[in-house]
Amino acid sequence: MRVIVESHIPHIRGLIDPFASVDYLEPVEFTPEAVRDADALIVRTRTRCNAALLDGSRVRFIGSATIGTDHIDLDYCDKHDITVRNAPGCNAPAVAQWVFTAIHAWMQQRGITSPDGLTLGIVGVGHIGSIVARWASQLGFTVLLNDPPREHREGLSNEQFLSLDELQRRCDIITFHTPITRDGQWPTWHLCNTAFLNGLSRCRLIMNAARGPIANNAALLSWHGDIALDCWENEPAISLPLLDRCVVATPHIAGYSREGKQRGTAMMLEALNEFYGWDIPFPTIDAPATGAAQVTLDGIAASYDIMADTAALKAAPANFESLRNTYPLRQEYNH
Repeated sequence: MRVIVESHIPHIRGLIDPFASVDYLEPVEFTPEAVRDADALIVRTRTRCNAALLDGSRVRFIGSATIGTDHIDLDYCDKHDITVRNAPGCNAPAVAQWVFTAIHAWMQQRGITSPDGLTLGIVGVGHIGSIVARWASQLGFTVLLNDPPREHREGLSNEQFLSLDELQRRCDIITFHTPITRDGQWPTWHLCNTAFLNGLSRCRLIMNAARGPIANNAALLSWHGDIALDCWENEPAISLPLLDRCVVATPHIAGYSREGKQRGTAMMLEALNEFYGWDIPFPTIDAPATGAAQVTLDGIAASYDIMADTAALKAAPANFESLRNTYPLRQEYNH
């Protein structure tokens, strides 16, 4: 039994080794030759798991210690009897922490002293969006929600979920927390495009800590408002003019908390145990996956120096990938 683990996944070294032969590889080392005789892969978003990588291999299990699966060809895996597991919600409190530290930094830069009178629009109300919504309500923001798939699936009324047009008309801040999809009834690829931005009535800040291609680079560059980005189109080769425009800019590390990584690893180990009948021990996690029960804006801002991360990226944008891979995992806000 051979398992290949992406070397930048924390809290995992040595735990699988008693149960299998384990190799720890850099993302660029995941080649068809390297995985050909592997039975299982544990990856992050930088490893593209598709026919080009997997054809001719004996891989039957892929675990992604991340919330998304857009780096995995799910149709290919289904057709080739490859089980795929991910870690939904593992980093949700950390991303919510990023959102409100970014908003706090923006408010300070623009001389806004209180959330009172600000309307926050949340596009995508899953694990992350739900925490953002709950915290925002506690902090005094007016909160508007948009999630057509949830609205359709749950049959909830427009009293809870509003159209994107309503958010465009009424929000001062809009933050995106959707997966990236190109097809289906509600595609999110380039959802934040020129038409969307031109339709904004009063929005002053656009935020993306979901997936880079949700927002179109050219559209953002032509927009007059403020921008806070953690996820970038074409990363790690990010747009330097767009970087210069951002009031907050980080190298896809919004979810990089110690607790979030522990949850992601624990979920992968649990999935391996279920698939192979193993008994790998899990990391201990000392923070709730639903985020802090009670929050203050000053407290969240004090928990994370987002402008230090912004300064580091703006000083060395060519180091995007190394800044991400060597990021010192921060502690989630949990007070």
